[in-house]
Amino acid sequence: MKRRTLLLGGVGLVAMGAVGVIAWRESSLRAPQANRAVSQAVFVPTPPDVEALFAARLPDVQGRDTPLDAFRGEPLLINFWATWCPPCVAEMPDLEALSKSFNNVQFVGIAIDTEVNVKQFLQKIPVSYPILVAGHSGIDLVRAMGNSTGGLPYTVLINPDGRVHDQILGQVKAEALGQQLVQLLAGSRR
Repeated sequence: MKRRTLLLGGVGLVAMGAVGVIAWRESSLRAPQANRAVSQAVFVPTPPDVEALFAARLPDVQGRDTPLDAFRGEPLLINFWATWCPPCVAEMPDLEALSKSFNNVQFVGIAIDTEVNVKQFLQKIPVSYPILVAGHSGIDLVRAMGNSTGGLPYTVLINPDGRVHDQILGQVKAEALGQQLVQLLAGSRR
């Protein structure tokens, strides 16, 4: 009797696992296009409109209006993120560490989220660089910056002359981003 119960239990567990895998695959196929693009690492950037970025004015987490034009003329890393985006949350400590290592590059986080959510998040995971709150309408700015899918996180490196150096859709890898920042700074000195 025990042997039969164990056998039936094992078969049941295998069947449940198979159903779970099938359900997961089906749900990922039905995921929004932006999420599939990030997970499949398929990203074809569109030409970014850097002037749209510099024309924007966004509030910081204290509600003060910040013109992004204030960051023009310096090496710049713009990171579009949201508190509800697991890869965005996972990369924040790496971005914070890199911002301290590359203090001659201006880091700016643009949250596609609410001010309340961003404030709560920053109490748990503080960062030293400016965080601006674009709200959910900020996805238009993400798209203007070359990310037609609107997926997050999305990081853009901009030369002091306003040209885009690189665009990264998905969670950054700290070492690779560090190398990109070295290249950004080398190109800035020319």
